[in-house]
Amino acid sequence: MPKLWNETIDAHRAAVRTAVMDTTAALVAEHGLTSVTMSQIAKESGIGRATLYKYFPDVEAILLAWHERQISDHLGHLAEVRDRAGAPGEQLEAVLEAFALISHESRGHRDTELAGFLHRDQHVTEAEQQLHGMIQDLVSEGVRAGDLRDDVAPGELATYCLHALTAAGNLPSKAAVRRLVTVTLAGMRPDETPPDSAGARKRPRRSGRTSGSSSVEPPHGPWRHSAHDHQSTDS
Repeated sequence: MPKLWNETIDAHRAAVRTAVMDTTAALVAEHGLTSVTMSQIAKESGIGRATLYKYFPDVEAILLAWHERQISDHLGHLAEVRDRAGAPGEQLEAVLEAFALISHESRGHRDTELAGFLHRDQHVTEAEQQLHGMIQDLVSEGVRAGDLRDDVAPGELATYCLHALTAAGNLPSKAAVRRLVTVTLAGMRPDETPPDSAGARKRPRRSGRTSGSSSVEPPHGPWRHSAHDHQSTDS
């Protein structure tokens, strides 16, 4: 079979898969996971049921493929943002802001059944590990450059960032998201208080109560959500 013909067939199959995944995500967002059938998906996608079953065995398989694509796109976007930035400090700020905006734009999901289903996706855990590694590497570079504090391990600082910025999903605007990024970065700056006679740095007193120490759980990023349509608020 000619190469051009093969490429044409591959492109057609990719287009059908994309259409099926997008259609399924839209139907589930509108009707809920348990209300969507393969017949509906085939009809809305403009293909026959027999053709649909050649691509996917059931609705759940389609959603998992859609979710994997979303995760891959997010990671790819974060990598591009990192590579476009300049110095390590700028890369870290750019990646954290991009991650926070993804979290913000992924808010508003109400289909708890679907959310629970997607949370079990192995790709979510793998993606969170990749993202944590990306942030940790950037933090390590910042520590070596003297731009970030060195009294906390880079891995712990990366976890702190991801936990803090996942909260962007509850913020009302992109302006608020960027303020959260600024505050998060400020928490990683070195303590500029001069050392005392014993060589130890005195930390400034903070008003109010501080919470006790607790074990650190893996952050739940923007991939732990449903297929609900996303809308963001600019300000």
